[in-house]
Amino acid sequence: MQRIAGWALSRVGDAEIVVECEQRIDADLNARVLAVAGAIRQWRRPGVRDVVESYCAVTMHFDPLKTDITALLSQLEAEVARAPAVVDDARWGGRHLTVPVSYGGLYGPDLGAVATFASCSEAEVIVRHSAQSYRVYMLGFLPGFAYMGSVPPDLAMPRRKTPRLDVPAGSVGIAGQQTGVYPLAAPGGWQIIGRTPLVPFDLGRAEPFLFRPGDTIRFAPVSPERFEDLAVAVQ
Repeated sequence: MQRIAGWALSRVGDAEIVVECEQRIDADLNARVLAVAGAIRQWRRPGVRDVVESYCAVTMHFDPLKTDITALLSQLEAEVARAPAVVDDARWGGRHLTVPVSYGGLYGPDLGAVATFASCSEAEVIVRHSAQSYRVYMLGFLPGFAYMGSVPPDLAMPRRKTPRLDVPAGSVGIAGQQTGVYPLAAPGGWQIIGRTPLVPFDLGRAEPFLFRPGDTIRFAPVSPERFEDLAVAVQ
């Protein structure tokens, strides 16, 4: 492992390099991660297969038979060394998006449990969850699943002890400090408080992913009737 300007650079096997900063959920750290990932993508170096960003790390996948690893490491070290302490997300595609959500009822079976956890009413959970702006830190788990944060501390209920076998697509959940939208129907243990009619992942679109790392999200409460209208409109 090599340390450069607060980053740790490591080789993982013969086809990956990981660059990590501090291990915590922090918007400024994540912005720096996205800036480094964006810069690497702009290199367009032969042999680099993929660049994957997470909360506090960038993983570069490459073909060792088509890559000058010495030159790649040298360029990566230089990029990390000059990575700015403060980054403008807009430069790397950060957008402001509003996501309609029908909370509770059929669409949010865990809203009552979160209200009990927070010692407040279900209506207050909706107000607090939708009043917050959330940063998309990374995509993972499922195609287009956006890990967003941070949830107000009083709503930060841990995952369910027993995951559900089938969480519907569009479900909005809470897991500790994180909130997110299930892009596909799948098993999952997040506390489901609502559902959006938007489609986070669609291979038929020019851009399959609705969310990108660096985006800022606001959830907007809508009635079940409005949900149904919007669901028809986005089909």
